[in-house]
Amino acid sequence: MSAISEGVHKSAVLLMALEEDDAATLMSRLPAKQVELVSLAIAQMEEVPGETQEQVIQEFLGGQTSSITHAAGGLDRAKTLVKKAFGKDASEMLNMLQQTIESLPFAFLQKEDPQNILSFILDEHPQTIAVVISHVPPATGAAILNGLPQQKQLAVIRRIAEMGQTNPDAIEEIERALAVRLSMVSSQSFRKAGGVPAVAEILNVTDRATERLVLDSLNKESPELVEDIRRLMFVFEDISKLGDKDIQTLLKNVETSQWAMALKGASPALQEKIMRNMSQRAAEILKEEMEFLGKVKVSEVEGVQQKIVDVVRSLEEMGQLSRPSSTAEEEFVS
Repeated sequence: MSAISEGVHKSAVLLMALEEDDAATLMSRLPAKQVELVSLAIAQMEEVPGETQEQVIQEFLGGQTSSITHAAGGLDRAKTLVKKAFGKDASEMLNMLQQTIESLPFAFLQKEDPQNILSFILDEHPQTIAVVISHVPPATGAAILNGLPQQKQLAVIRRIAEMGQTNPDAIEEIERALAVRLSMVSSQSFRKAGGVPAVAEILNVTDRATERLVLDSLNKESPELVEDIRRLMFVFEDISKLGDKDIQTLLKNVETSQWAMALKGASPALQEKIMRNMSQRAAEILKEEMEFLGKVKVSEVEGVQQKIVDVVRSLEEMGQLSRPSSTAEEEFVS
């Protein structure tokens, strides 16, 4: 697989950062060959960090700054942009894109869990591992590399750095062997089960006495595990399930500036419920603060939301509010 040029990579990052309609409009003005290359680049990138986007956008805008989080890519995103950009004339480009993706070496690994890939290549020669990592998305390659023993990591990195043109027959041989081994395991239809999310889901539907007994017992041996479970048992949007009296108690313990940030990423129903429990003037001030914030990073919003969730849990432990169980009847909003 030929490496994506820096210019094509930057173009793909820029299109991923834009709103779909804007990105499609821009794509429709590119030459057909460039559309093919950029679409392929987008299809091969699942996510782009906010810092990378900012660098590309600043370069594009001549140094202006922006505040963004991350952009989603992948084959579906690439197909969507092509469809919007070319409408009825998109079929030929879509077919070309699909065929190109399918013909790439190790195409069957593009969506595979990195841990699954790692389990099959862990004992392979560093050169074989280097070939595989060089043909999967960067995030997948990084996850595989992180799972290797340190000594083998260095050997693999060195071989990737020194890798030039790889013999196509060698690539096909590695690809064929790995595809057969993966297909044998996939046919057994293993599914992920258990884990912290499963515990949180179970405790969410138990009565409060059982919940406290389990968590108190776990807390004696692993307080970190209990903290992880608690965080998944009650999320920010669940605040909408609180009664008005409990909402008002919560409002007294959270700053308006925190609500402004947290509600930027909340559903309209939750926003309405919070403001309904405020005075008209306080609600107006909150709306003004939310508008003043403009665009904010998702990570910042989620950070403040988690702080408010922690306040809910603290107030519950002190007996100042009652967090509803998932089986409790939810109140209706007229």
